[in-house]
Amino acid sequence: MLILAIESSCDETSAAVIDGTTKIVKSNIVSSQLFHSQYGGVIPELASRAHVEAISYVVEKALANAECSLESIDAFAVTTQPGLPGALLVGANFAKGLAVKTGKPVFPINHIEAHLYSGFLESQDIEFPFVGFVVSGGHTSLFLVESFANYTVLGSTRDDAAGEAFDKIASMLGFPYPGGIYIDKLSVTGDPEAFSFPIATVGEFQFSFSGLKTSVRNFLSKTFTQEIPENIKPDICASVQNAITEQLLKGLKQAVYAYKPKTIVISGGVSANTSLRAKAELLGIQTSIPVVIPKGEYCIDNAAMIGLLASYRYTSTSPSSIKFSVKSSSLRSPRK
Repeated sequence: MLILAIESSCDETSAAVIDGTTKIVKSNIVSSQLFHSQYGGVIPELASRAHVEAISYVVEKALANAECSLESIDAFAVTTQPGLPGALLVGANFAKGLAVKTGKPVFPINHIEAHLYSGFLESQDIEFPFVGFVVSGGHTSLFLVESFANYTVLGSTRDDAAGEAFDKIASMLGFPYPGGIYIDKLSVTGDPEAFSFPIATVGEFQFSFSGLKTSVRNFLSKTFTQEIPENIKPDICASVQNAITEQLLKGLKQAVYAYKPKTIVISGGVSANTSLRAKAELLGIQTSIPVVIPKGEYCIDNAAMIGLLASYRYTSTSPSSIKFSVKSSSLRSPRK
């Protein structure tokens, strides 16, 4: 069973071909909209237009790299929520058009759920129940996952997501959008204890990063009347990264100790952060619980995770029973 998947929820246009039987990724093409950096963030209307321009080529490239034709595809999968409404519509309408053309079914997939299960792209040996931690530019949420159909949302951020905090603080330091990667790179040569930034204390399994942003902004305005010296930036980056990752680890530990899962899975764009990976792996050693984090290309928004979840969830589902709609809501209600 070959599945052609499409992802267009924000500023990446992606298409992938997945073998639904073996779960092998035969191709995964991602076209990133780098031009948003000049605006300091994603402009929804421009993102939608860019998806329109890129989607045909990306799909054709995915088919070519997988060495298969459109006629050989057995089903389609596409992100339908959450995301930018206009961007979601581009991918959803394209997928539905292909379905009409070929007479094959199209499966709607929740973007956050796809991230949640994307650890299976790294290892098919993940055991349930697992604690899933989706950490990205728009989401910071903990889950207890019991199967491909059942999970519970344990907690999430009360304000900004971790990735948003990284990017906004990076902007304060003069880095282009998205700036989290610059903080990560400079942190390698910095001292994480050079400056003290607050780690929010909130409810169990809860996160908050707005106070950290304010603290960094106040620190920079009071300490540097002119430009921030380049030789100081690594220490600032390392200290900021330490504050963010320590809060993430604190919540993750709470979930792990409370539910004693068989596996820990961390996913989303921020899961590529080297400090978070190192701290999570150490937690795995301390608790003797396997930690699974997808490789870099599967941390960012990608169609492979969309196709993979469809292959697990819909292989035994009648296409006629599936409701298809595009929504911009933040997260589907907990499946239980």
